[in-house]
Amino acid sequence: MTTNLSSPPLTIPPEVAFGTEYDVAIVGSGVSGAIIAKRLGAQGFRVLVIEAGSGRDITVSDYAESVERFYTTVGKDNNAPYALNPDAPMPRDYHTKKLNDGETNDQGYLVQRGPLEIDSTYSRVLGGTTRHWEAKALRMVPDDFRMRTTFGQGRDWPVSYDDLEPYYREAERELGVSGDVEHQRYAGLTFPEGYVLPMHRMPPSYLDQVMARDLAGMEITLGDESWPLEVRSTPQARNGIPNRAYDNGKGYVPTGAVSLHQAEMGGRCQGNTNCVPICPVQAKYDARKTLGAALGSGNVHLLGATVATRVEIDEVSGRVTAIECLSYGGRDRGETTAGKIRAKTFVLAANAVENPRLMLASGLAGRAGLMGRNLMDHVYLLTWALMPEVVGAGRGPLCTSGIEDMRTGGYRARQAAVRFSIHNDGWGWATGAPYTDLEDLLEMQNKFGADLRRGLVDRVSRQLLLDCMIEVLPDESNRISVDPAFRDAHGNMRPVLSFDVGSYTLETAAFSRRLTRQIFQRLGAEDHTRYDPRAPGYVTHDGEGYVLRGGNHWAGTHMMGTNPASSVVDAHQRSWDHANLFLAGAGSMASIGTANTTLTLSALCLRTAEAIARDLGTGTFTGQTAGEYA
Repeated sequence: MTTNLSSPPLTIPPEVAFGTEYDVAIVGSGVSGAIIAKRLGAQGFRVLVIEAGSGRDITVSDYAESVERFYTTVGKDNNAPYALNPDAPMPRDYHTKKLNDGETNDQGYLVQRGPLEIDSTYSRVLGGTTRHWEAKALRMVPDDFRMRTTFGQGRDWPVSYDDLEPYYREAERELGVSGDVEHQRYAGLTFPEGYVLPMHRMPPSYLDQVMARDLAGMEITLGDESWPLEVRSTPQARNGIPNRAYDNGKGYVPTGAVSLHQAEMGGRCQGNTNCVPICPVQAKYDARKTLGAALGSGNVHLLGATVATRVEIDEVSGRVTAIECLSYGGRDRGETTAGKIRAKTFVLAANAVENPRLMLASGLAGRAGLMGRNLMDHVYLLTWALMPEVVGAGRGPLCTSGIEDMRTGGYRARQAAVRFSIHNDGWGWATGAPYTDLEDLLEMQNKFGADLRRGLVDRVSRQLLLDCMIEVLPDESNRISVDPAFRDAHGNMRPVLSFDVGSYTLETAAFSRRLTRQIFQRLGAEDHTRYDPRAPGYVTHDGEGYVLRGGNHWAGTHMMGTNPASSVVDAHQRSWDHANLFLAGAGSMASIGTANTTLTLSALCLRTAEAIARDLGTGTFTGQTAGEYA
């Protein structure tokens, strides 16, 4: 795919953006903002995308620099590929110990007040958090949309799975999802007759095959329900082999390179295991691909290096009149430019943390006071073991298969849903392997030379990590707030996180640990799982301790619903309080279930783009590209 952006700069000058009235202004260039911008730009609407990051990291050399930074950085956290940016700070790996009662961890950008400290993060760079995501692209199951009605827990959505199903298909096309529909026919998931995903599934790893062989015939039992322990391929937004049967036999043609100044994007997966935080060959989808198509329309402009600081409203009508911004594009020369973005319609598409942070910093908590509340994230319980045979750990991508069948069932009336992923990358997430293995063999087992090499290869190649991704219910006390005591370099209030999990989730953590012990026994694997009571995320339940990790799946903070007394936005993500404002993304989700959030939020944003287009009528603008402002 080739756009008409033939030369830098990608972003327009701030004075141009501040002096133009747009049809739509979008805060955030991640997948939510990119999808809405692409759809509206294609229909002729004049759209501005505002990005807090530099907005320039899209070329081959930029990407190679990010890969090299990841390789050479000691700390391998999710934002390791990206340089520290005091103008657009983001959560980094600063968690060192468990919070005590009443403690606050304000060492990084995200202020944590507990009681449970989680290590979830997000990226404030071009393309947003899709720059570091793993690319799992599962649909939510139908029961996830009717939690209150079916299980008496959580919230119901104002839309059903059937309402969203056509948009799931559109999202699967946009993200280029690889997978096998036949492996997804469980837990009530339905697809149109003859539908296939755009690309064939990622081949199962050797570890997947060993697991499937040795677990065959084993069942999971919970209450009076049982499920087979079946290993199924995991759909993911990663380039594999295009499916010729896609689109009624027309086939799927990957868009390939973004082609913005030779930014080669879209190589086929080569089996690297550092998909998180960065794929070295760009086989993994990230929102720059969608954004590139949006910019190529000529109707979408990108304003990079610009932070939204305040949402301005008309006190009488409640409509948004402008978004105040600070552009730091000339910061290397000590220059910043303040101004206002004006548009007919505004979209906050930063993420489920930054959207409410901006609204709350603007004094807009909403008539029901729900802005920022009902924060959800998946919590992960990691369990790890040493297999009795070499299973090829260290060959990617990270996860090609999982144990999915019990993602829903009657048990959800009593405890949270869960799904299990089989990791191909060994114990890295859990223990810091292989670096910690090397340290142990060298310092504790006194191995050197050939013995050390053999010992390391033997140990790493037999590692098995299972992650148990556990549902968390919406709870008003779990929230994002702001506090004038905590500000960034520009004086903007930082997000403050208050989070905990209850017995509904902890009961499933305990169940998952019991089940993985049984799985390891069945496999003949040596269980090495240990949880450090000093670690952030350490919890106890029924006398046993666990460490819960964050999923980077922030959701729920501007929840959708059927009325303004119990929700922040309607079924199209429109603010109940501000008729020309949409809060887009996972923050609108009313439950989180057991699917990574990206595919669902993409489907929601496709619906939102339709709603905005209906509001605005027919778009006719064909404008200048960023290159023409150079």
